[in-house]
Amino acid sequence: IPTVYLVLVRGNKILLSRRYNTGFQDGQYSFPAGHLGGDEETIRQAMVREAREEIGVEIDSVDLELVHVMHRKQVEPTSERRINLFFRAKKWRGEPRIMEPEKCDDLQWFELNNLPDNIIPYIKQAIDCLKKNAKYSEYGF
Repeated sequence: IPTVYLVLVRGNKILLSRRYNTGFQDGQYSFPAGHLGGDEETIRQAMVREAREEIGVEIDSVDLELVHVMHRKQVEPTSERRINLFFRAKKWRGEPRIMEPEKCDDLQWFELNNLPDNIIPYIKQAIDCLKKNAKYSEYGF
């Protein structure tokens, strides 16, 4: 199952959203993220759409850079294998804001060296990989 994650960096800060009322990792910080919608949507198109839907920013697909790929084994709530694709937006239009308050109750810029404790573990791993410029990792195996 492919999942796209949006990495926005401003100076030495990274944007994270706190999951709320989703039934998966609620109360934990993650990146704005989502799945492909429909049979015809590409991965880049999904990332552009999710950015608009979740945090109200507009991104041109050419401004997305694939910065990390994670092969992840998810155990709960079901056992699945996922491919997580992390895209950094080189630029965007608009100021990030919560667009889906029923799924997200906080959106903040965090210092890269001072991340919150309540971050999803595989997201923390991805951030550590981004700091080292590691393009690939595995989680949960």
